[in-house]
Amino acid sequence: MWPLSGRSSGPRALRQLLHGVDAVFFDFDGPVCDLFGKKPTAHIAEEIKVMARLEWGALDRDVEDCHDSHGILHRLRDMLDGTPAQRCREPLDEANTIVTRHEYDAVNSAVQAPDVEPLLDVLLDLRKRLVVVSNNAKEPVQRYLERTDLQSRFEAVCGRDPREPRRMKPHPDAVRRALTAVGGMDPAKALLVGDQLTDLQAAKAAGIRFLGYTQDRRRLRRMKQHGADGVVASHAPVLVAARALVDDYSCERRLQTESK
Repeated sequence: MWPLSGRSSGPRALRQLLHGVDAVFFDFDGPVCDLFGKKPTAHIAEEIKVMARLEWGALDRDVEDCHDSHGILHRLRDMLDGTPAQRCREPLDEANTIVTRHEYDAVNSAVQAPDVEPLLDVLLDLRKRLVVVSNNAKEPVQRYLERTDLQSRFEAVCGRDPREPRRMKPHPDAVRRALTAVGGMDPAKALLVGDQLTDLQAAKAAGIRFLGYTQDRRRLRRMKQHGADGVVASHAPVLVAARALVDDYSCERRLQTESK
């Protein structure tokens, strides 16, 4: 891991960022766990193509060229809408089912992100409201949270819309649903922690703050260039900042008590 200093956000900036929000939303794959072990999902995309060819025949070139399990859902949706011939949507629905099945399989061996559990606990100590906002299907995410005893930390899971893949991030739909889940909170009081530029785009579109979570130097620079409120390479500095906030609040309460 490259050094944090001079590249990612420092403790003071992170403390100020956390102090200014009442809710923290977490992307799932990355900030909460490593879902597919950093392996490509081309095999999932290929399984979907084989199925779709049986129903639709020849596929559009952008579908054939896609090797990502989420990207192919979006491209199949475009193909469904972009042809003059009447096509059934069953392959699109089946594609979502295939992706969800692989997500269910992956959560059984997904590795938890370092420091995420203590970070969640400290954020709860700070009375932050926590929600998962993901392009993964809701049910596999919930299974992972149950398997790892993290389900009690989160108020809701806002996952992929199974009927409309165009609402995956960078579309702000899931972020807006998360805001509704925490009582229609002012977007300016919420923060999304995400590891992709699509997370940043969704956050900006929904009007909430964004903290990038990445060890990729190029992506870090691009997140900064595109207006991220902060970027970190791990949860460790965020945990330090959150614990400092707890100490700050404890000190304030103590001073208030002593002044009475």
